Amino acid sequence: MEEASVAPTLNKEYFNNAYCGMDDWVYEMRREIQEIVPGVYLGPFSACRQVQYLKEKGITHITCFVDLDEAKLFRTETMAAYFNYQQLIVSDSNLQNLIQYFPSTSEYIRNVLANHGKVVVCCNGGMSRSPTFVIAYVMETFNIDASQAYHFEYEPIYKARQSNTAIGMNEDHTGQQINRRRRRSVPDDDTNSNYQLQDSKRLSRLEDQAPQQNLNAGYISMLL
Repeated sequence: MEEASVAPTLNKEYFNNAYCGMDDWVYEMRREIQEIVPGVYLGPFSACRQVQYLKEKGITHITCFVDLDEAKLFRTETMAAYFNYQQLIVSDSNLQNLIQYFPSTSEYIRNVLANHGKVVVCCNGGMSRSPTFVIAYVMETFNIDASQAYHFEYEPIYKARQSNTAIGMNEDHTGQQINRRRRRSVPDDDTNSNYQLQDSKRLSRLEDQAPQQNLNAGYISMLL
């Protein structure tokens, strides 16, 4: 009987090297599943609907954290038909106690890997509940502290998000400058209308004065 594989004991150097390999992570990739450590993937619920893609990756299990409303809305029949699907009711709230679920979730992930499987840990957006459980698994399994686990998993995401935000702000600033230049270069319709009205009144007064000026000139010529 073939001996079941167990998740390798990875040292700090592995996590440093893996982090360097994640430097090309971009913010748009948050919509996809990402392999955090061998055999353990993280992502949003929507990515788990890509059945063929997950099968090509060798995914065998999906564990999903949803609240009661999400559990009613999300369709999971297809996932359950192709993968070993586990759903846990966990609210995305500061009041939700997540620690009570850490041991069982980590044990579940270890069992999947021990049986040569691969698991996707997901929640609605893939950026709150599921990352927390993956961090807990990494801390417990590979004996690293919370800071190491957090930076290993989140720092590339954070940097990409900051970069994306900065690009958006620059685009907004450039757009505002262009709009200001356009406003300065385009004449003010109200101002033009005022000028046209003043010109019309001035011409009207000149036309009204012309007959009187002619009459005065004729009267003066008669006196002379």
